[in-house]
Amino acid sequence: MISRVLVSSCLLGQRVRYDGGAATAVSEVLDRWIEERRVVSFCPEIAGGFPVPRPPAEIVGDGGGAVLRSEATVVDESGKDVTNYFTQGAQSALDTALANNIQVAVLKDRSPSCGSMLIHTGDFSGAVRGGVGVTTALLEQNGIKVFSEEQFGLADEYLARLDLASDGPA
Repeated sequence: MISRVLVSSCLLGQRVRYDGGAATAVSEVLDRWIEERRVVSFCPEIAGGFPVPRPPAEIVGDGGGAVLRSEATVVDESGKDVTNYFTQGAQSALDTALANNIQVAVLKDRSPSCGSMLIHTGDFSGAVRGGVGVTTALLEQNGIKVFSEEQFGLADEYLARLDLASDGPA
């Protein structure tokens, strides 16, 4: 059975980012996955109920895991608490992943939802720090391996190991 991959919609050229833009990824691996019909496109912020465009938002506190434990919040640049949009979007991403038997995701780094290596510092200065977004935290808590758009090669290697394991003896 061929493994499927959850991919941030903005990386696929969809104009769903906070500023109304896309963050289209250029990757031979991604092109092959699309051709093989592995890709499931998903934007947790849209699924959580955000419009496009929307004010930028950042995690205030210790990252996505802390948000899920109600120990941190996500606020937009005006200070409005938008945590619910992010937790609802993360749950929708997990539901989509589980419904499609997805074990791998490639998500947009530096996002309060999708960041897998970096997130913004929470003070709207443009600075980033190590950490994960809300969706990444929830997916990883449920055994789904998340990679950034800088790691298509690593994601492809991981996917190949999964495919090999699923083709093994019954």
